[in-house]
Amino acid sequence: MTAGQVRVAVVGAGDVGRGWAAMCVAQGWPVSLFDTDAAALEHAQQEIATRATTLVALERADAAAAKAGIAQLTVGRSILHTCGDAQWVIEAGPEDIRTKQKMFEAIESVAGKARAVTSSSSGLKAADIAARCVRQERCFVAHPLNPPELIPLVELVPGPLTDHALIELVKGWLHALGRISVVIKKPVPGNVANRIAAAVWREAIDLVLEGVIDVDDLDRAVSVGPGLGWAAAGPHLTYHLAAGEQGVSGFLQHLLRTFETIWEDLPTWSKLELEQQRRLITLIERAYDGQVSVIRPARDRRLAAILRGLELARGE
Repeated sequence: MTAGQVRVAVVGAGDVGRGWAAMCVAQGWPVSLFDTDAAALEHAQQEIATRATTLVALERADAAAAKAGIAQLTVGRSILHTCGDAQWVIEAGPEDIRTKQKMFEAIESVAGKARAVTSSSSGLKAADIAARCVRQERCFVAHPLNPPELIPLVELVPGPLTDHALIELVKGWLHALGRISVVIKKPVPGNVANRIAAAVWREAIDLVLEGVIDVDDLDRAVSVGPGLGWAAAGPHLTYHLAAGEQGVSGFLQHLLRTFETIWEDLPTWSKLELEQQRRLITLIERAYDGQVSVIRPARDRRLAAILRGLELARGE
């Protein structure tokens, strides 16, 4: 372990936990993984190594660092064995409040050396997750997007008792891992990224189910339309730039009524009925039938290329 590296324990060997582990391993950090489900652990070590190696191939990690990280990757025999020496414990279990509370309670009993204990929750509050813990000052939410090892955003959501100096510490750790962190000042269901994604996806689902557009054309329209623009600037900045020197004031003056007309026409349903679920599943599976094994690595290559382009542009 070299200077600047952090000893990490990941509790939860699902897809998000494996993504966290791959992210850290690819930077050469020592990682220990644990899950109460033996089946989840069965192939986790190999998949994490594969994902870290893929980051090297995509030019998102250094080969020597990833090799060192893979060599140090361990699967803990128990939560004590996994978390006892960790500086940072990352809980990545199911999105269920009782499960997370039990995991945090167990982590607190064995992870006395940990500076920070974070949950990868997309919708639960840090205060609720850590409710059974005595040392709540070191507990908060650190939520990545999928795939965590490629998409750099991590949302940090402190609880009311979180030590904000630890937020700054973890921001530094995330920066060393190549992540971009944002701090959410007020907890809301879905945090921010998933909340926006949920709103966009509801409209996307409605457009498909109403027969306005096919699934693959919808995905194409978003990915090379607003998705591409937002990757470079985000929604507020996009519209602020759209009106030139007039900025967002001019944009609203000329186009607010157009947007209000669209907002009035947007769907407001909050429940996807069973028949709608069946139709949506059929339409998506039909659009991408037999292609997922090819599409997934292609998606990863595109993400890596977009990130390289954005990083190059920032450096100019």
